[in-house]
Amino acid sequence: MARRDTTDREFDLILFGATGFVGRLTARYLLDAAPAGARIALAGRSAQKLAAVQSELGVDWPVLVADSSDQATLDALVARTGVVVTTVGPYLRYGVPLVRACAGAGTHYADLTGEPLFIRDCIDQFQDEAVRTGAKIVNSCGYDSIPSDLSVYRLYRASVEDNTGELTDTTLVAWLKGGASGGTIDSGRAMMEAIAADPSKGSILSHPYSLSPDRTMDPEVGRQSDQALARASAIDPSLDGWVATFIMANHNSKIVRRSNGLLGWVYGKNFRYREVMNAGKSPAAPLVAAGIAGGIAVTMVTGAVLSRVAAGRRLLDRVLPKPGTGPDEKARRSGWFTMKTFAGTTSGTRYVCTFAGTGDPGYQATSVMLGQAGLCLAFGGLTEDLPELAGLLTPAAAMGDALTERLRDAGMTIEVARA
Repeated sequence: MARRDTTDREFDLILFGATGFVGRLTARYLLDAAPAGARIALAGRSAQKLAAVQSELGVDWPVLVADSSDQATLDALVARTGVVVTTVGPYLRYGVPLVRACAGAGTHYADLTGEPLFIRDCIDQFQDEAVRTGAKIVNSCGYDSIPSDLSVYRLYRASVEDNTGELTDTTLVAWLKGGASGGTIDSGRAMMEAIAADPSKGSILSHPYSLSPDRTMDPEVGRQSDQALARASAIDPSLDGWVATFIMANHNSKIVRRSNGLLGWVYGKNFRYREVMNAGKSPAAPLVAAGIAGGIAVTMVTGAVLSRVAAGRRLLDRVLPKPGTGPDEKARRSGWFTMKTFAGTTSGTRYVCTFAGTGDPGYQATSVMLGQAGLCLAFGGLTEDLPELAGLLTPAAAMGDALTERLRDAGMTIEVARA
């Protein structure tokens, strides 16, 4: 790997997409969280809108104009900084040129994608170049998929420290208060449209190891499915009620499995992973759980069908939340999330990792995660150095210990205990 040296660059971090809804939240978070003297710039398509964000924040951060459809402007942008943080999605439509620029320039990169098709495209196109230049291209640095990825990483670290063997069956259970963002929904549409144009891409969504760095090395543990309808006690005796399919499981689980591969398949040859969400414990809970599981399946099928024709796409435009929109501050602050990941090991020891935070997961908490991921790439951890890995990476593989300590310092709970 070529040594990456960006000490002579003008900026430590550029936030691309600073005028969007999550971009503004991330900019505001960076204002409070960045170390004194951090050299930060705001970037996007409109100088006027960027100036408005600059004024809103009361900062003198430079504003830089670049367009996701203009490769030359992106190349010039990333050459000026050590790190780019981007909120410009759907990434399948708009993200590839920025990854190309960062991989070529040896510039670290963090995004919020929940789009396996985009990540697979970038791995295939830019992995070798990013390794050559030393660029860490880190996908899914928000609620997709930091809690999932770091939780399993912490469980692995605990099993190593305790010498309790490799991880085996591992299940994340999600509790949350918050809503799906317009950007998340638009990302789903972008993937459905891509599959409608090329049905062969559907296997990337359906196969659990489609983001693996080497499919021949992946654990052979039989069928793994993200669909769920079960009693919670089947996961751990401490749980009551029912669990259902977690809408983000399809993406998060691929990120976790990619981390395992990037780290050398250290989670174990019998590591099996899934994610579910709490459906409650009232008498109606089984119906709620079934409704969630069925609703997700119907939504995906309906979206895929409508995305095939222009009239269907226009209908989706009218009825779905618009990208770049979000809840007001009161609603954002009232949200919260708790993820409990239960794991067994080959010695029979059981662990649970709790990852929890306040604020709407898709907005408030995500801006903290993305902001800290960018700062971690720019400045390292508070005491921990970053791993030497470069290429198309996951949060755990790129920043595991360093990002964990930063998020704990930012007020999030990340702790492992014996179950």
